[in-house]
Amino acid sequence: MQVDLFALAAASPSEATATEEARRQLEICNACRYCEGYCSVFPAMTLSRAFSDGDVTQLANLCHNCRGCFHACQYVEPHEFKLNLPRALAEVRVESWETFIWPHGLARLFQKSGVSLAAAMIAGIALTLAAAYALRPENGQGFYTVLSHTMMASLFSLASVLPLIVIAGGLGRYWRHVGGDRVTLAHLRSALIDAGKLKNLSGGAAKGCNYEKEDRFTMSRRWAHQAVMWGFMLCFASTVSATILHYAIDLKAPYRLLSLPKLLGVPGGILMTLGGIELIRLKIRAEKALGAPAVWGGEMAFVLLLTTIAASGLALYGATGSAAVRPLLIFHLGAILAFYLTLPYTKMVHAFFRLAALVRDAQTRRD
Repeated sequence: MQVDLFALAAASPSEATATEEARRQLEICNACRYCEGYCSVFPAMTLSRAFSDGDVTQLANLCHNCRGCFHACQYVEPHEFKLNLPRALAEVRVESWETFIWPHGLARLFQKSGVSLAAAMIAGIALTLAAAYALRPENGQGFYTVLSHTMMASLFSLASVLPLIVIAGGLGRYWRHVGGDRVTLAHLRSALIDAGKLKNLSGGAAKGCNYEKEDRFTMSRRWAHQAVMWGFMLCFASTVSATILHYAIDLKAPYRLLSLPKLLGVPGGILMTLGGIELIRLKIRAEKALGAPAVWGGEMAFVLLLTTIAASGLALYGATGSAAVRPLLIFHLGAILAFYLTLPYTKMVHAFFRLAALVRDAQTRRD
């Protein structure tokens, strides 16, 4: 079957919605297929001849924005087709988060404004400060001289559970939109392996991303993402282990360096800090026009917030036993509170949607 690429490119990009423009570009890419081996987007794309709105949304969330396809493409500007698939998919991806996460106005606010995220962090710090002084315990050890364990656990349990409920609702709407089927252990296992390896950040021929300026391949973004991801998981495991120690065997904080919470949390904090710094460096160097430029400020603010949480946690551990513990703890907990409360409305939500996209991709490949 002969495909008329010029007929596919007839729609005016300036007049199309984000989904329509992405569909136009996907149809051209599907006819060309030069980038077929680059990442999961292209094999998934070739399974369809036409793309519904759900298909476009699924492919957009499957894309890791490595940008290799842009630098390999013969149809980018100044060619009249004006392909920029990384940007087209990035804009649909952001739009999908804003559409499926409720309330929609908050998603747009935090995705597009670093100032709003900074304001949320300041509000989180102020709220933690107020709670620390108004409800300070009469006795306690370590951090619990600033804020009681009961208050700390209650505040952060509520702040973490509510956003997860909002995200779960958004994922349900996404799953129905992309035509998701019943999830099996095989689907989930495949998706988790892909997510853990971040294999789609290896780009074409496993050389890495073209994320930095021009067309230089590098694994820096993949390594930075892995450092942040595994650092985050270690810090989460540290919190879980501390909770078990506190409630199961009545062993309360502060914990020694060779305790399980510290053996997990300190390396996790170091990985998150170093990975976050590298992601900030890469984002500053990267070409904004190959992503979604409108949300650059919000994305940068989110990476800064995540790095701030990790770095302040390490600083807090280093300040143990000094007068700096109180202000550092309030600052650290305030940043965490801001992170939790804005979780469904920042770039962090991409982790949940991308995992769902990988599960859906595993279904289509196995069915």
